[in-house]
Amino acid sequence: MTTDLARDLTAVREATERLLTAVRGLDDAAVAEPSRLPGWTRGHVLTHLARNADALVNVLVSARTGEHIPMYPDERARDAAIEDGAGRPLTVQLNDLERSSSAFNDAAAALHSGDWSRTVELRGGATGLAAEMPFRRLAEVELHHVDLGIGREIADLPGFFTDGLLAQVAGERFAGREDVPALIVAASGEHGGREWRTGRPGGDPLRISGSPAALLGWLTGREAGTGLDAAGSPLPSLPPLG
Repeated sequence: MTTDLARDLTAVREATERLLTAVRGLDDAAVAEPSRLPGWTRGHVLTHLARNADALVNVLVSARTGEHIPMYPDERARDAAIEDGAGRPLTVQLNDLERSSSAFNDAAAALHSGDWSRTVELRGGATGLAAEMPFRRLAEVELHHVDLGIGREIADLPGFFTDGLLAQVAGERFAGREDVPALIVAASGEHGGREWRTGRPGGDPLRISGSPAALLGWLTGREAGTGLDAAGSPLPSLPPLG
């Protein structure tokens, strides 16, 4: 994907501050309440955000030093850390998220210009460029802010972010997957629309059209797809984004 590093780093800082400001308005009872993610409380979401920042610090340090540092020790340890931290009170959650977010910013600031072009290893053996990590972190912060159910919605997300993540999900992450129905995802826009052929190869794809925000909300499982046009057909079920 095309990256704008300076823009993405600024956007991460701004999105994180919005998130922290919103979280400061909660209390212990609210942290223990269910989030919009099945089986997760708000405490699970906040803990995941903190551990994800720590994990991306590992990735950025690897890019800077050339040392192989796993993003997470393993999947079991990742999941256990989220469960172990989910029940913590607001003050502890907030301090953890502030510390880990600051550590991510510091790790990014420590990279030299050439470091950003290095290939880094992510979860499950996936790879990417170091320059893509700020947008990856931005996606975590923005989508999980929505998942907290405390006032921010998909429609509130910055346009460049919505457009970029939609292109990533429709054009890359769902492309060729057998568990995703064959689709043509068509986004309307002020300067002309964009389309992606995604999902299962072959067959007669179903065309789904709508605004970038409505499409992103549906593809990521955050919204039901109200306002999307499927040419009279029901919207198909999609797997979790993962």
